[in-house]
Amino acid sequence: MANFDDRKDSFEKKFAHDETLKFKAGARRNKLLGQWAAGLMGLSGEEADDYAKSVVKADFEEAGDEDVFRKIKSDLDAAGVGQSDHQIRRHMDEFMAEAIRQLKEQG
Repeated sequence: MANFDDRKDSFEKKFAHDETLKFKAGARRNKLLGQWAAGLMGLSGEEADDYAKSVVKADFEEAGDEDVFRKIKSDLDAAGVGQSDHQIRRHMDEFMAEAIRQLKEQG
């Protein structure tokens, strides 16, 4: 029975660890995405940092990535920056890969 309990504890710890990494990667991806979009909109310095933070916060509106996508799309459209849905989603994927790479490098 102890073996089963050890395995169960191990799986629970791995699940918790994976969920933490998923959360950190998503937040980092959103920050990178926000910095990218800020640059396209001509924001720099503190304005760009504030915008990137607002993108991170947007992810708490609902589960999944659609809240972040809608924010970026709406803000880019309002600023007159032409980015297709496909381009934004591709950048979201690229920045997620970059965020995961960065987290792995940190250990």
